[in-house]
Amino acid sequence: MIASVDLNSIRAQFPGLGLKDEGRARVYFDNPAGTQVPQQVIDRMVDVLKAKNANLGGYFRTTAAATALVDEAHQALADFYNAKDPQEIIFGQNMTSLTFHFSRCLGKRFKRGDEIILSRMDHDANVAPWLLLAEDLGLVVKWLDFDTDTYEFPDDALSKVLSSKTKLLAMGMASNCTGTVHDVAGFAAQARKAGALVYLDGVQYAPHYSIDVQSLGADVVVSSAYKWFGPHQGILWARKDLLEETFAYKVRAVGDGELGHKFETGTQSHEGMAGCIGAIEYLEQFGAGETRAARLKSAWGVLAEHEKDITLHLIEGLKGFKGLTIRGVTSANAMHRRVPTVSFTVEGVDPEKLAKHFARENIFVWSGHNYALEPVKRMGLADKGGVLRVGLAHYNTVAEVDALLSSLHSALK
Repeated sequence: MIASVDLNSIRAQFPGLGLKDEGRARVYFDNPAGTQVPQQVIDRMVDVLKAKNANLGGYFRTTAAATALVDEAHQALADFYNAKDPQEIIFGQNMTSLTFHFSRCLGKRFKRGDEIILSRMDHDANVAPWLLLAEDLGLVVKWLDFDTDTYEFPDDALSKVLSSKTKLLAMGMASNCTGTVHDVAGFAAQARKAGALVYLDGVQYAPHYSIDVQSLGADVVVSSAYKWFGPHQGILWARKDLLEETFAYKVRAVGDGELGHKFETGTQSHEGMAGCIGAIEYLEQFGAGETRAARLKSAWGVLAEHEKDITLHLIEGLKGFKGLTIRGVTSANAMHRRVPTVSFTVEGVDPEKLAKHFARENIFVWSGHNYALEPVKRMGLADKGGVLRVGLAHYNTVAEVDALLSSLHSALK
């Protein structure tokens, strides 16, 4: 654990981390499905509901305050993604809803026989919308496949399926099942060279590393704030010129000149936007720099080091269990190629039974496919109960990891 992370101070900022049930502390290892939130997020959201609860565009005090808040939120998320312009930011309910909507908008660009490439490693939120679009439009679907021994994409994975007919590559930045971090910048460069759009799911990457859309080379990046210590809110970034030329399904009163706003269907969750600002303010405290974007990049670097330490501690502990297979990168010198989401299986043991055992111990984990339908199927686990998934965050401790390992020993004994 690195000295620059004061874990006691961090945990004190999260009300949920201090809760107990029948005197037993909660251990939150369900973070890939949603993290806990700091007090700053709660305060920001309550302030909106108390003092700024109005729709936009009027002349009275609350509507003026709500409009200013919305502008502030778009700028904050532009800094979060290191975007050039807050007009490149689109808010929505979550990554899944945004992808369903934006995929239909982009679908106006495609014609029957065009090819799209999807990933066998992805959450279904970046698979199903495109499969349905392909069915609607008569598109050809190809697959970016991973190595089930290394849990990574081979260097030639994209070149095997890329062609002059490819119009879109949709893939994740990190897997919510294996935890693998992908070389999305490299794949994006290949796809863009072939004339294809690149749509990245940053949901699992965003809670652990900084995102710089100016260096990724992608066209669209989307994440959900409730995965990075904020409220239930989705935020999509897209290139300004792409937004300008893309058709938007919208109500008639929304002007085409408003760019990102033209893709925000209906009244947004202003309290959700405020909560996103609160999460960003929380993260800034760990960084240094003259700009908010610089402070956020610095902060993620600090927090990632602690996460690498506790992830390795978990992996090394799991390696001692007979019949247990970790479904992801395990090398000590490769922790930078994964997020702290560790999935595993135990021979002859149903993951659901383990999840129920941990729940009785007040240790929160997930089992099953976790909407990672493609990777679970690709690993031959679809009919075996999927995986047991332990997801760490920077507020987790070595003691909590040890508690899980001890509980697992009891369950398997």
